[in-house]
Amino acid sequence: MSVQSENFNKVTINTLREMKANEEKIACLTAYDVSFAQLLDNAGADIVLVGDSLGMVIQGLDSTIPVTMDEMIYHGQVVSRGLKRALLIMDMPFMSDASTSQAVENAGRFMKECGANMVKLEGGADQQELVETLTRLGIPVCAHLGLQPQRVHKLGGYKVQGRDKATADKMLNDARVLEQAGADLLLLECVPDELARRVSEQSTIPVIGIGAGNQTDGQILVLYDILGISAGRIPRFSKNYMPQASSIQQAVEQYIEEVKSSKFPDKDHTFN
Repeated sequence: MSVQSENFNKVTINTLREMKANEEKIACLTAYDVSFAQLLDNAGADIVLVGDSLGMVIQGLDSTIPVTMDEMIYHGQVVSRGLKRALLIMDMPFMSDASTSQAVENAGRFMKECGANMVKLEGGADQQELVETLTRLGIPVCAHLGLQPQRVHKLGGYKVQGRDKATADKMLNDARVLEQAGADLLLLECVPDELARRVSEQSTIPVIGIGAGNQTDGQILVLYDILGISAGRIPRFSKNYMPQASSIQQAVEQYIEEVKSSKFPDKDHTFN
């Protein structure tokens, strides 16, 4: 059901923390233009991410690596014009945070030029100093663990992460380090559901999953995947909501409802 008539108070970091405390699931989706941004906002999405996934679903590239800061700035600006309630997160693209000074400058551009409420960084405990610096400067950070698309060549492909004890323990430690460094949100991608549960339980900050089971504090998917229109292969952990919907709006609302009620993801969209 649309929430257009409900209270559209802006979602903030405090809102997300309260949702975690109250065990209220957080529904998130990507957007890359103003029309879809407005639709997601009206449907009740809590978070909208301008993801570097635009390289694959918008530009037809094989990975997110070629996406540039200027391209992210453009899409961030147009998406922000469609949002009133949802919290806006923007991905730091590949090599935009190669040094602390570079990361500060680029994250600052997202905040000033796009109206971003938070930036998202891939990487583990190696990002501790950078997260501390951004936090000190008043820039909220979403950390990203598990499968990290910008590091896909180093990881050896798009594979589930954390299935063995050593990598699982490292991920748990990375999550602790990044939270202590000041991260306000954590995203887990392609992680076994039991490990995602452990990370979520140990974290006081909200944990958002994508291919990480339904025991995280929220879910995010690529918008084009849930509409069945992505140019490439739709990941196993995603779900096409269009076959049972009469409109794009209804498909988005159904996704949000299933996240809120913990119906999505089910076992068919979860890794063990």
